[in-house]
Amino acid sequence: MSLPTGTPTQQFIAGEWRDGSKGSFDVLNPSTATSICAVPRAGADDVEAALDAAAGAQADWARTAPRERAEVLRKTFELMIERKEDLAFLMSLEMGKSLTDARGEVVYAAEFFRWFSEEAVRVGGEVRTAPAGDKRILTFRKPVGVSLLLTPWNFPAAMATRKIGPAFAAGCTVVLKPAHETPLTALVLAQLLAEAGAPAGTINVLTTDHASELVGWALDDDRVRKLSFTGSTEVGRILLKQAAERIVNTSMELGGNDPFIVLDDADLDAAVDGAMIAKMRNGGQACTAANRFLVQESVAAEFASRLAAKMGALRLGPGTDEDTQLGPMVSAKQVETIADKVERSVAAGARAVLGGQRPDGTGFFYPATVLTDVPRDSAVAVEEVFGPVAPIIAVRDEEDALAIANASEYGLTGYVFSGDLARGLRVCERLEVGMVGLNRGLVSDPAAPFGGVKQSGIGREGGYEGIDEYLETTYVATSW
Repeated sequence: MSLPTGTPTQQFIAGEWRDGSKGSFDVLNPSTATSICAVPRAGADDVEAALDAAAGAQADWARTAPRERAEVLRKTFELMIERKEDLAFLMSLEMGKSLTDARGEVVYAAEFFRWFSEEAVRVGGEVRTAPAGDKRILTFRKPVGVSLLLTPWNFPAAMATRKIGPAFAAGCTVVLKPAHETPLTALVLAQLLAEAGAPAGTINVLTTDHASELVGWALDDDRVRKLSFTGSTEVGRILLKQAAERIVNTSMELGGNDPFIVLDDADLDAAVDGAMIAKMRNGGQACTAANRFLVQESVAAEFASRLAAKMGALRLGPGTDEDTQLGPMVSAKQVETIADKVERSVAAGARAVLGGQRPDGTGFFYPATVLTDVPRDSAVAVEEVFGPVAPIIAVRDEEDALAIANASEYGLTGYVFSGDLARGLRVCERLEVGMVGLNRGLVSDPAAPFGGVKQSGIGREGGYEGIDEYLETTYVATSW
C-alpha cells in the first residue's frame, strides 16, 4: 500500500530535507507487519545540525511579532483540515488506527494550532505597586528557548501539535523526535509548517529507532532549554534524571491507570456509550483510556453484559479499510504485552466473557476483550493495559470505588457516571487525578488543561495553561 503523494521520508533540518548519518530503518504497517518505507536514522551529526538550526533561528523567532507567529499556526491549521484525508490515511497506515479515529485525530490535532494561534497574541505581563508603596514590580514573559519535543506513537499528529503549537506561539524553536513507529506524520507536519511560512530552523524533525542515544546527545547540549515528553512513566523517570544534570525545564505527560466508576444510579446506556469511547477510542491505545471499570455490585452484571455486546460488535480489520472499527495494535511487542497481562489475570481468577485470545493471521491484532470477576490485585487491575481490554471489578459503594481508584501511583484521568450530579461531583473531587469525565467518556479538548498528578506527569498541555510551559517570567524592580 503506497504513501500519499508527496509524503516526505527524510529528516527536516534547517528548512531542508536530509538523509541521516547512521543509515535508515523501516516503518511498518501494523495491519500487515510489512514495511511501508525506510526513513533516516539520525546520528550525532544530525542532532548537532538540528540544534545549530534551532539555536540559530531562536533569537529572530522570539523577536517575531506574535501576530506573525500566530498566522503561521493558523495557516497550518487550515492546511491540515484541507488535507485531512491524506493525513488520516497516513496515520492509519503507519499506526493502524481506524480511518474514523484517524480523521477525528486530524481535526483534534489541527485545533491545537488554531487554539495557540489565538493564545500567541495574549502573552502579557503585569505592573504592580509594591506593598511599601514606593516601588513598582514589572513582569514580562519570554520564550524559554530551544525546545526538545518527544512524542509517542499512539497519536502521531495530536501529540506533536499539542507541543509545537504552544512552543511556536511562545516564540520557541523546536527539535521534534517522533516515535520510531510513526515518524511519517511528524514529517508531514514539518512540511505543512514550512509551507505555512515557518522560517528555516524553527521546526526540525529527527527520526531514529535509537531514541535514548539521540535524546542523550541532545540533553548534553546546553542550547536545549526545554524538554517536553509524552510517553511511559518508566521512560519519564529516566528523562527526568538526565534533565536534572543541566536543570532543563521539563514537562512530562506520562502513564495512567484510569478508573471508570459506574454508580448504581447511573444511566447504564450512557455509561456503556461513554465506556466505548473511553476504552475503545484508538483501540484502547491511549493514556486517557479507561483501564479499570469499577462498577457498583447491583449493576455490574448488567453493565458487563451490555458492554460486551457493544465491544463484540466492533469490526476488526486493517486500519486503512473504511469499515474497520478496531484496527491492529501498533507492534508485535504491544500484542505480546497485552496478551501477557490478560493471561496472568485469567490465571488469577478473572473470566473472559469476550475475546481474550489472539487471532490467527498476519498483522498485530488483539480482539476486543471484556473480563469479569477481576481480582483487585491482578495484572489488568494494577498495570496499564494500553489495548482493547475492559476489566470489570464489582465494588460495594462509592467509598470502595474511590479506595481502589486512588490506590495507584498513577493519576491521569478518571471517569464517573452517576445520575445524581452532586454525588458525581463529590466523587470527582476526591479522585486523585488531573482530569475527570463526569458522565462523559472523552476529556481531551485543546481548550482544556491536559495533564496528571502523582507519577502521571508534570505540567499541563492545552488550555490557557499550555503556553506557560514554554515561557519564563522576568521581574524588573523599579520606581518612578
